[in-house]
Amino acid sequence: MKEKLRLVFGKLRKFFANGKRIKALLYWGVVAVVLTWLFWGIPLPTALSSKQIPVSTKLYDRNGKLIYEIYTDKRSTPIKLSDLPAYVKEATISIEDKDFYKHYGFSFTGIARAAFNIVFKRNLQGGSTLTQQLVKNALLSPERTVKRKIREFVLTMFVESLYSKDQILEMYLNQIPYGSTAYGIEAASELYFGKQAKDLTLAESALLAGLLSSPTAYSPFGAHPELAKERQIDVLRRMVQDKYITQAQADEAKNQELKYAEITPPAAPHFALWIKEQLAEKYGTNIVEQGGLRVTTTLDLDLQDFAQKAVATEVAKLKAQKVGNGAVIVTRPKTGEILAIVGSKDYFATDEDGKVNVILSKRQPGSSIKPLNYALAIKDKKINAATPLADVPSCFAVIGQPIYCPTNYDEKFHGAIQARFALGNSYNIPAVRVLALNGLDNFVNFAKQMGITTFTDPANYGLSLTLGGGEVRPYDMAVAFGVFANQGIKQPLISILQVTDWRGKIYEETKPKDVELTGERVLNPEVTFIVSHILLDNNARSQAFGETSYLNVAGHPEVSVKTGTTNDRKDNWTIGYTADAAVVAWVGNNDNSSMSGAVSGISGASPIWNRIMKAVLDSAEKGAYDKEEEGHAWPHQPSDVVGATICSTDGLLPPGPKDNPGCPARFEYFLEGTLPTQTSGQKADIPINKDDHTVSAPDTPPDKIETQNHPVLYDPLKTLVCLDCPIPTKEVTISYPLR
Repeated sequence: MKEKLRLVFGKLRKFFANGKRIKALLYWGVVAVVLTWLFWGIPLPTALSSKQIPVSTKLYDRNGKLIYEIYTDKRSTPIKLSDLPAYVKEATISIEDKDFYKHYGFSFTGIARAAFNIVFKRNLQGGSTLTQQLVKNALLSPERTVKRKIREFVLTMFVESLYSKDQILEMYLNQIPYGSTAYGIEAASELYFGKQAKDLTLAESALLAGLLSSPTAYSPFGAHPELAKERQIDVLRRMVQDKYITQAQADEAKNQELKYAEITPPAAPHFALWIKEQLAEKYGTNIVEQGGLRVTTTLDLDLQDFAQKAVATEVAKLKAQKVGNGAVIVTRPKTGEILAIVGSKDYFATDEDGKVNVILSKRQPGSSIKPLNYALAIKDKKINAATPLADVPSCFAVIGQPIYCPTNYDEKFHGAIQARFALGNSYNIPAVRVLALNGLDNFVNFAKQMGITTFTDPANYGLSLTLGGGEVRPYDMAVAFGVFANQGIKQPLISILQVTDWRGKIYEETKPKDVELTGERVLNPEVTFIVSHILLDNNARSQAFGETSYLNVAGHPEVSVKTGTTNDRKDNWTIGYTADAAVVAWVGNNDNSSMSGAVSGISGASPIWNRIMKAVLDSAEKGAYDKEEEGHAWPHQPSDVVGATICSTDGLLPPGPKDNPGCPARFEYFLEGTLPTQTSGQKADIPINKDDHTVSAPDTPPDKIETQNHPVLYDPLKTLVCLDCPIPTKEVTISYPLR
């Protein structure tokens, strides 16, 4: 081992004894260090063609109108050089590098100018050919150092050797910054003029080319927009000098009025950001922000704008009623397409947190949940549309809860009220009785089947659930009421029709016709027919809402509609639908503060709902959306629904023949097999309170009771109602669960 070491050191002494070798080693060592310092980590010039340019994702409405653009810090959309007008290329070359097609990457006059600035002004500036600018922006850092300039010089030579001039120009026009977040000519054209680059005029091309040397200083949206015009004129002058255009063309372009894109808030921001969340969950945030997805949504931007204005306008009118916010969702029930989502009166509002999307938030539905309750009872044949319900003072003894004594919105009692009129007029006491018939467990499970995702354990609720005692999302209410519109089929809502990349590769696609009514059947058409018919019957609601109200849509008498107002007036809803459209409108306050007592079922949300529903149905008639076939009434009467004449006093069969029924008669629809079997006019001996002539309560003293014979009936909860007696003032107590 010692012998081997001796030999190694001997050879080293001989090597270093030669002075020339030492000098050569030092020379090349220094060269290696300098080259390493200059070029270590330098990107390969081939990275220009293989570089993944961040491409922004664009969301479009159903008609191809841009809704929103998603990007990180750069907006960019690549475009082929051959697709650009000649003016774009010529204007850029004239103002930035007139000898572009003649030199090999460097301009000697530019180098001389840069050298002068470095030596005498101590200001590092580049020769600034298009190739150098491309290298600087695409491959190098923005630092101003000698090291970077040397790298730029070397890379420019390689780029000129590897690529054709047209390739270099195309890469330049797609990657160079034009100001703000716009990178590339396509993004710049959209930012400044709201159009695609292929449609740019000479005047517009000249202005954009003028931005390149200093996008901030020359921006028409900047502090000195007059400089943008001066720069455009300079570009046109250079183009004349370079013989790209004539002086007459330059003069015409100079005098052309430029129509800049309006800098407006993004359209449908709540919808757009919700779509972004869906895309990120499916494809990943990086793809969404940089992968250049092209997303066609179900939104109708014209309808969206109309709905947004309607919400903002009507909420502003309700300021004195302490209404601070509003929201709307519009859908096509048959396909589940979302046509509009207005998450708040103004996304940028400061008085209410405008960024909260109420459509996806939990709110109390008030009476708007009642149709689900009645539908379940009709489905299970516990009631029909003519079933008399006792709208009398009532209390419910629920195990583990305080005694519950509901009241009606009008603070009155209406005696025996048939289900059609109880639901149409939205009376509370009959609705609570129907829920008691259904059972909380049964109703909560049914509501979930209908699309309500927020209801939890039935044990968490009481009988006030049918009056809005549980929170729901407007989104879910659109699904649930869509079941009625779809004759019993629950159609999931959809918001995206197609996703492609910017080159056109299809990632996913949904054709509305292919998904039409493909959902789960929750109800039979017979049940939805009866519920929908009740909700469009203006006569059935006129006692509470009047003959004329915002629940009637001009020119469209076929609309089924239900309102809802919570007892504390924190939420007010109007929800209506036909087979062609469903509109859910809400007003309230984000902080859950109460509105004033003036907000009711015929104010608040209903004016918003009316305006939007009319606009949607008018558009459907003009062919904007699919509509029900002409000649078919809404709703369609199924074969298993039968009609019959009944007494309007008690919902029972008339005692006399059809031409002389023996009672005030009306027509009603029934599920087959559920027609009433009793004849109207039944009388019974009942105890009457001598003082007020009402049916005596159980605790009435015997000396105050008198037996009298009156026409009577019992409602499904076995509550006795005298049809020609005053309505009692003392509550009837009912134990729940029913025994």
